[in-house]
Amino acid sequence: MIKAEILKKEILSQYKSVRQFAIEMQIPYSTLVTALDRGIEGMAYGTVIKMCDKLNLNPVDFSSLEKGAVLGEKILENRVMQYYVKLNKTGRKKVLELMEDYVQLDKYQMKE
Repeated sequence: MIKAEILKKEILSQYKSVRQFAIEMQIPYSTLVTALDRGIEGMAYGTVIKMCDKLNLNPVDFSSLEKGAVLGEKILENRVMQYYVKLNKTGRKKVLELMEDYVQLDKYQMKE
């Protein structure tokens, strides 16, 4: 399935119509319909990202994200893992040791 088809399918599964989604996203209906019919390659990247975020889709491969997942966090996790898998055994061990050290420091802990 091409990306435009995935988007349309997901829009229709989460909204009553493409028009309702366009209104919610504040995108001209005609622009959205044209993109879904001809392909999203001509759409602004930022618009595609916003649509994927709203629909809980990964903007890279348009796979479904978990509900409530923050898109930026998923992209960051993916980037970290891409770097990690490029490391050899020694590099991976060093990175994990550094992360263990950092999570123990208040300065670097997440505040909830």
